Order: sequence, then structure tokens, then C-alpha cells
Amino acid sequence: MSAEHGTQHPVTVEPASDRKSGGTGLHGGIRVVHAVGHLSGALTVPGDKSITHRAVMLNAIATGTATVTGAGLGGDCLSTASAMRMLGARVRRRWSSGELTDDLRRDPVTGVDTRDDAVLLVDGAGLDGLREPADVIDAGNSGTTARLLTGILAGQPFFSVLTGDGSLRGRPMGRVIAPLGVMGAHIRGRAGSTLLPLSISPAPLSGVTINIPVASAQLKSALILAGLYASGETVIISPEESRDHTERMLAAQGADVRTEGLAVRVRRPSGLRALDVDVPGDISSAAFWLVAACIHPDATVTVRNVGVNPTRTGIIDALTLMGATITVTNERTVGGEPVADLTASSCQLRSVDIGGAIIPRLIDEVPILAVAASVATGTTTIRDAAELRVKESDRLQAVATHLATLGVTVVEHPDGLTITGGRIAGGEVASEGDHRIAMALAIGALVATGPVHISGAAAVDISYPAFWPTLSRIAPGCLGDEAADRSDRGPKGGSGK
Repeated sequence: MSAEHGTQHPVTVEPASDRKSGGTGLHGGIRVVHAVGHLSGALTVPGDKSITHRAVMLNAIATGTATVTGAGLGGDCLSTASAMRMLGARVRRRWSSGELTDDLRRDPVTGVDTRDDAVLLVDGAGLDGLREPADVIDAGNSGTTARLLTGILAGQPFFSVLTGDGSLRGRPMGRVIAPLGVMGAHIRGRAGSTLLPLSISPAPLSGVTINIPVASAQLKSALILAGLYASGETVIISPEESRDHTERMLAAQGADVRTEGLAVRVRRPSGLRALDVDVPGDISSAAFWLVAACIHPDATVTVRNVGVNPTRTGIIDALTLMGATITVTNERTVGGEPVADLTASSCQLRSVDIGGAIIPRLIDEVPILAVAASVATGTTTIRDAAELRVKESDRLQAVATHLATLGVTVVEHPDGLTITGGRIAGGEVASEGDHRIAMALAIGALVATGPVHISGAAAVDISYPAFWPTLSRIAPGCLGDEAADRSDRGPKGGSGK
């Protein structure tokens, strides 16, 4: 697979300490990961983050009570639940004891912080029943919360202010604000209304036809949600296919939403009905275990109950092109979403050129795909992925910097990476406060020639709170002790953080 590109020049990879990012100040903790001789297991992963966000948000503007089963409650989805509560919806958790609590994290019987496989009850406020928040809404680190919620808030008859943490306040919002302004929204923000915090004032919205510049499900969804409150028809035309969870869920709730090729058409409905949602496992989380099995010389891993929506399966296609055999079994449809069990085993990966239409289908998996490329035969190129520069970190720069620290030959481009496969060495690296960087580096460490020290390891909490215990279970002995390891090897060295 390849894509055509114009002439682009590599850029210099700066030291991690020189970059503007969350770094270890955003999320603490250090983990030391060692290579192990064997890797195996069958597991489930947290409920799909994209679907959990939408199940909570869309049921919050529906009429009635919905049950969301298998919800993933990483930090980002907790931000969405908190935001919708501030707007008048009620979100509670049903525990195995049968007890219902407003505390979504702590089991009332055991007192344990448990966030996997949650059952949520969402009492919707109705399409026109949201209320003015008494305080600023904080989206935390969640770009999905901020962008989708901006679409909803743009159509409300009340004033609201939306902010986020230090990382999110540096991520671009202009691409959402500008088209909403064309619809009539009154939104103001920092840096010429391109950055959070945002103030959103009441204004009537009108349906328009909008060609969005990037294949972004967040941008598309924000405009679809604004279209629920607009007069006339709103048409959003994307340059490429992107994940379609919003369209699927709204259609099941009775909304007038139609997809015609790359265009989505939406009209204001009379209301939305509450929709029970069974959330499948997140393929973005499953990707770490699939790659772990592929790159390890003695491994077989099965991930059960994974969402395999075709707008999200680019990672399976890419690994298959690289020579992996990903076995898909127990295929079924749950709540309108395709679901299956995925199994991967040890193999020799080969290089591949990745770009074009596949990128939106694996945009969140590029960091772990880069790890796969680091041990593949030959040189892999990943292009058309400039969107990764405005995620929780500049992911292209973070991947290039930290893989280079671990001895991998990487060239960073404005829109991608060139990676020459070989070996991964030990070293000291940092998550940059980015959950996907932390997990990708940990998987690479399973085949490294020395221990890999990962600072900012707690960043995994954003999407996969149980990542470290799960890693320890399928790769027993891989997690070392930082203090003991430093004592064994003497004074601190290396160029990592």
C-alpha cells in the first residue's frame, strides 16, 4: 500500500526536554519494562472509548433512561460523564451488588477503584432539556469531549464556558469553531478563537453544506451534533472516510441522519430516544496486544469482544500487509456495531508504505504501528498523518524521539515517519503525558535488548487504567523495580527524561 506525496523534507528530531508537551509533569510514575521469553494469554480490553463517549453524550440529550454496558471509564470518558451531569443529565453506575451510585469509580462494597466493564445508567435531559451549567465545564485531557460538546453547546439557549487541562488548551479548536460560525454559532476563545477556553453564547443555527478539510470523526461529529439544533439540512462532506459511531448511534436513536458516500446529511429531529448500548472492546487498546504478539518470538494473544467497525480496522489491514496473520473469529453484531475475537501470534514482519485513505482508519494506532516497524525487515514509511501533531502530544515527534533513544533509525517528516527495522535497545524514555506513547513504548520494551524506563507511565489512565496489570499478566516478570534497577546499574545515564 502506498500513497503519492509531494516533496517534503525531513525535520530534525529535538531532544524531549526541548519540546513543548505535557512531559512527565502532566502524568507521573515510572515503569521499568524488561524483555521476557514468552508472551501469551486471552484477555479483554476496556470498552471502546469513542463509543463510550458517544453513548453517554447522546443518551444525555435523549428522552428516557439508557443502560450502557461495558463502558470504558478512563479519564477521558469520565470527563464526558462529568460534563453531561453539569448540563442536567444524570449518570450513575450499577455495580455487581446491584447498588447504584453517582461515584463511577469506587466499588461501594470493596472500596476498590474499578473502571473496567462498567454498567452505566444515563437519565437523559432530552434534546431541548439541557440546562445552563453553574460553572465552567472542564473537558480534562479529552479532545473528543471538547469538540463534540462544542457542537452541542453551540445550539443551546444558554451561555456556557468550556475549558480543559494544560495539554488540551494547546490543541486546535479553530477547525470546529469556524464551521460552527458559518452555521451561526457565537463562540469566542483564545488565540483568535482557536484555543480553549471557549465562551459559547446562545444563537440560532442554520443548516449549511460544509466541506471539512480533514477526515476527522471529531470534527464531523461536532457538526452533526450542531445540526440536531439547526433549522434546515446540514450536510458535512469529508475528504476521506472516518469512524462513523456518531452516525450509527444517532440513527438508532431515531435521528434523521443519512450517509451518502463521504457526505452525512442531518436534520433536526423532534427528539432522540434513549438507546441501550453494549460497548465492545476498544480496537485501539487491542492493537497493543496484537502488535506485542506479532513482534515477540514466542507469543500468542487473543483479545475477545473487540469492536471491528470497518472505519477502525486499519491496524488489522496494516499488520496483514506487513505479514502478520490476524485471525478473526466469533464475528457478530452487537448494538449495530460489528464485534469479533482477534488472535495474533509471532511472525516476521516486513516493511510497508502506509498512507492515504487508510490513515483515518488507524490514526490512533500509528505509535504502536511504528513500534512494529522498528523490528520489521526493511524500511517502513508512514505518511499523511500530520493530524498526529495535534493529539495529546505531538505524536510524530514523540515517537521519533523516543524510538531513536532506543536505538531505532527514524526520520521524522512533517506528515509522518520513515523507520528502518532492526532491534530495539534499552534506555530511558518518556510518555510526554500521552497514553498511547506510554503503551507503545512498553510494548516495544518486551523485545528490547535492555530494560526500558518509561517516565510519565500513569498517562495510561486516560484510556486504559488496567494496562500495567494486564501487561504483567500476559508477560510475567516484565515489570521491574525502578529503584532496584538503578542500584544494579549505577549512576543514571542516557538521554531520556
